[in-house]
Amino acid sequence: MAGRVLRCCGRAGWGPGPRCLPSAPGLCPRRGCGQAAGPWHRPLGFSEEQARRLLGLQPQLSPQQREAAAAQLLLLGLSTEAALDLLERSPQLLKLPTERLRARAEELRRLGLDGGQLQRAVSRCPQLFTVPRRRMAAAVRLLREQCLFTAEQLREVLGTSPAVLLQEPRLLHHHFQYAYFRMGVQQKEMVKARLFQKPFAELRNRHSFLERRGLYQTPYKGQTQTTNPKLKTILQLPEKEFLESLACATPEEYEVFRKLLAREEEEEEEEEEEEEEDSDALYTEETDVLDGESSKTAWK
Repeated sequence: MAGRVLRCCGRAGWGPGPRCLPSAPGLCPRRGCGQAAGPWHRPLGFSEEQARRLLGLQPQLSPQQREAAAAQLLLLGLSTEAALDLLERSPQLLKLPTERLRARAEELRRLGLDGGQLQRAVSRCPQLFTVPRRRMAAAVRLLREQCLFTAEQLREVLGTSPAVLLQEPRLLHHHFQYAYFRMGVQQKEMVKARLFQKPFAELRNRHSFLERRGLYQTPYKGQTQTTNPKLKTILQLPEKEFLESLACATPEEYEVFRKLLAREEEEEEEEEEEEEEDSDALYTEETDVLDGESSKTAWK
């Protein structure tokens, strides 16, 4: 029924076929003469204005393909406006096969995302439909097997920070290890603080700033000589409040610190690269020596 509705657009004064879509709402599609288009129907419960926006996306695609993609998003429970907004931000979703959209939604449900959590996750992170399945599986495996999040904690992480499924496992693991080992934060607190919502650089900057001002100490056997602020407080406070109420510093001091920290990291990276080059050179020399000795032995 819905497919016939879109096909009716071609017979409603817009042109001879279903691809004759309006270049702007209410205007003649081919001549651009400003004449109002004829009456038309609205697919899938979209308002007239929403349907015109939908039909204006990816003009090279057939109306049926656009409608099929929109229908899959509506089946997730998204409102017509939310589904349309998602397609406008990520029009590449319209090119995906309907079966691909359906299968990916089922994979996300198997990870524990359902109902409102699933709707919020795909709205915040439409790349969940396009990221390779292996990348998602690797991120989930890392969070469960190496970071040791429980199934319930994993569901909460994915619901609040769905972009973790897009990250390289190596970078994701580094993010976790910094909070776990350098800051002494356990998984339960990480989940409450929504650790993975903040970029790693911001976590490192704020923690290091507090640490160098004597306001944060890495726990030793679970004990510290100072009372560390909660991870949630460190991450969730706006920068102005973080500096005023937690770090007791000025924005100028924080900016200078970030520049110095960035310079330190660049120097460390350069040193690591030099060490790797020296190691490679030493390995090459040893290999040449061994090859030479082998050749002498062979001649004897």
